[in-house]
Amino acid sequence: MKRILFTQSRPPHGGINAQEGLDAILMGSAFAECAVLFQGDGVYQLLKHQQPERLGTKNFASTFGALADYGVDQIFCIDEDLAKRQLGTDELVIPTIPIKQNTVCEFISAFDLVLDF
Repeated sequence: MKRILFTQSRPPHGGINAQEGLDAILMGSAFAECAVLFQGDGVYQLLKHQQPERLGTKNFASTFGALADYGVDQIFCIDEDLAKRQLGTDELVIPTIPIKQNTVCEFISAFDLVLDF
């Protein structure tokens, strides 16, 4: 079975719609083994207590909780990206597995396809 890694590297609201990435993960999980890596400003997508309504957008952060229901249980974040933003894994809406920045290239190479959102 193909292994797909979805990388979420953009903030939750603005430019490219991060919700499109989430939708792609949910759809991809029907066809392949999927994992997700939150990196850079993408870690903000997982923050608890977001108030995007103030920006006129929907709050989709709680939808990440459905990943487990779709068989996506490999959810990673880059430890240094959290630290740089003064965030801890306890501030995220779902549990993640922190990985070190210096292991990202090797980590990514274990997948057949990588899609960045």
